[in-house]
Amino acid sequence: MRLTHLADYAVVMMTAAARRGVGARLSATELAEETGVPLPTAQKLMQQLSRHGLLTGQRGAGGGYALAKPVMEISLADIVEAVEGPIAMTMCSEGRNDCALDAHCRIKPHMGIVGDAVRGALGAVSLESLAR
Repeated sequence: MRLTHLADYAVVMMTAAARRGVGARLSATELAEETGVPLPTAQKLMQQLSRHGLLTGQRGAGGGYALAKPVMEISLADIVEAVEGPIAMTMCSEGRNDCALDAHCRIKPHMGIVGDAVRGALGAVSLESLAR
């Protein structure tokens, strides 16, 4: 499994946000400059992270984004899933049935266990630990 650039950028940005402290207002411009993530990508990611409840946005003067939860309550899995969608190791673990081996596969019933283990491992890594 390999994360996309967007998931990697989201982790970098959320880690930078976590280092700012509780309640700190963040702009996409500031985070882009601090992390090196291109501004249009930073803007897109902040909107996605906001839609998934990891950031809260406020418009107007003094506005920007802030972490929606304490850093110890945000996991690496939360960030990855906000950008990538549910963590699934194979197509069949996503519920898709378009695999050529589908009718004869004896592994399919067990792939959910693998996905759960990967999600559990990513879920055990808090944003707090990443920000240290």
